[in-house]
Amino acid sequence: MSFKSGFVTVIGRPNVGKSTMINAITGEKVSIVSEKPQTTRNVVKAIVTRQDAQIVFIDTPGVHKPKNKLGEYMVNVAHATLNEVDAVVFITQANDKEPGEGDKMIISQLKAVRTPAILVINKIDLVKKEELLSMIAAYNELMNFAATVPVSAIQGEGIDLVIKEILKLLPEGPKYFPDDMVTDQSERILAAEIIREKMLSLLEDEVPHGIGVDIETFKERQDKNIIDIDAVIYCEKESHKGIIIGKQGSMLKKIGTIARVELENILGTKIFLQLWVKVKPDWRNSESILRMLGYK
Repeated sequence: MSFKSGFVTVIGRPNVGKSTMINAITGEKVSIVSEKPQTTRNVVKAIVTRQDAQIVFIDTPGVHKPKNKLGEYMVNVAHATLNEVDAVVFITQANDKEPGEGDKMIISQLKAVRTPAILVINKIDLVKKEELLSMIAAYNELMNFAATVPVSAIQGEGIDLVIKEILKLLPEGPKYFPDDMVTDQSERILAAEIIREKMLSLLEDEVPHGIGVDIETFKERQDKNIIDIDAVIYCEKESHKGIIIGKQGSMLKKIGTIARVELENILGTKIFLQLWVKVKPDWRNSESILRMLGYK
């Protein structure tokens, strides 16, 4: 039996459900998820290994109009992968009804590369069938997609069809990663992302986008099943620092508790998590801080 393998970039505007779909495909928490746009900041590889194939998905930051160096980095990362993969999965959402300017911009980029693209229309649970059919027609008028697959990533509907269409586009090839590996993210990066995810869900809208998390210590205690994690949360304003810490430290404690519980479940060990908050005005335009936080 032949074995297929290859790399697939997942691209789309912010908040269309890219990370939710990748988590649904792998059956694991590979990418953090939030209702707030621009949740994913870095490239995350998610690996699906089957008896007949290995698909390496590349979850990219949402394509948007950048307002700072971090934004420019995120958009460049999303674009850079298009020519280097075997297929592209372009995700949009059914409740948009028709292609917007952001989607049209992505389609123009897809047409400029030779990589075949599959259109995935997510969130079909939010619209009627007639609306979905007219949307499919509108997108396929703009570009000749290799396939169009309607899905509901949150409900797991249509996910098998996405994999089926991807496999049609992949070449025969080797196994790039071990069978039991589902992501290339280090545990250290995963810890930073889980902390940031909890802040995205708990904090006011304007605060999370100005937050970066640096894991200063990630160390397993000798002879004990405990990992010590020290994390610094960077924010851009003193007022944001106050919101993150909360009254008598209540919000910071809540963030730490929820993040610790999830990390213990994922890593299968006890976690001792300590969080600090520092103000770094305009850090999203600082090359040195961006490098320190892993946005290279």
